[in-house]
Amino acid sequence: MKKYFTIILIITLIAFILAACTGEEVPTQSNEAIMTSAVGSMVASFFGTQTAMYTPPAPTSTATATFLPTPTVNFPTATLGSTNTPTFIFYSATPGTITPTGTLPTPTINVASLAVGCNNLAFVRDVTIPSGTVLKPNEPFAKTWKVENNGTCDWLYQYTLMLSSGDAFSGKNTKIQKLVKVGNWTEFTIRMTAPGGRGKYTSYWRLSDGTSMFGASLAVSFTVAADPPAATPVTPAYP
Repeated sequence: MKKYFTIILIITLIAFILAACTGEEVPTQSNEAIMTSAVGSMVASFFGTQTAMYTPPAPTSTATATFLPTPTVNFPTATLGSTNTPTFIFYSATPGTITPTGTLPTPTINVASLAVGCNNLAFVRDVTIPSGTVLKPNEPFAKTWKVENNGTCDWLYQYTLMLSSGDAFSGKNTKIQKLVKVGNWTEFTIRMTAPGGRGKYTSYWRLSDGTSMFGASLAVSFTVAADPPAATPVTPAYP
C-alpha cells in the first residue's frame, strides 16, 4: 500500500514541474481533493489487480446421494423330519385291447352321391313294420315306405322297386305303376312273409329305372318269435 502512495506523489510532482516549464497555469486543487483522487485511483488499481489475480475456486457440490436400503427376502427352509420316507411308484404297461365307450357318431350320407344320372330317391319314413317289429313265424305282412323324388327327372310307370341285398321273404320286384314328379312324395309297398324260424332278419330294396338302381336303400327289419304256449284249461276240483 505504501508503494502506491509513493508512486502517486511522484506522478503529482512531475505534473507540477511540467506545468511550470510550459508556463501554463495549473489549476489549483486542494490537498484534500488531490489525495481523494489519488486514493481512488489507487483503490481502483488495487482491486483491478486483485481481480485479475483471483482464481475462483472449483464448484463443490454439497448434494449427498441417498440410497434406499436393499430389501431382504427370507425364504422358508424346508426341513425333512427323520420320519419322512420317500415313496416310489412304478407303472407298468400291460398290452391289451382298447375298447371305445360311448355312442359313436352316425355318418351323414350325402344324398347327392346316391343319384344316378337325373334319378335320385330320398327315404322319408317307415309307414309299416318299423325296425324291431316282432312277427310270428310264417306271418304274412306288407312293408310300406314313404319316399321322395329328389332327383331332377320324373319317375315313370316302368320304374321298379327291386331287392338289392338280403332275403326277399317271398316278396317280388314290383313296378311302381305311377308317375312321380320331381319333389313329390309317394309310398311303395312290398308284400312278404316272415320266416318260420326265430331270429332277426333284414333285407334292402332300391328303385331302378330298368338299367341302374339309384337313391337310398329301403330296409325291412324285424324279429320272429315263437308263439306263446297255449294256456292249459284248469278243471275245477269238486269235493
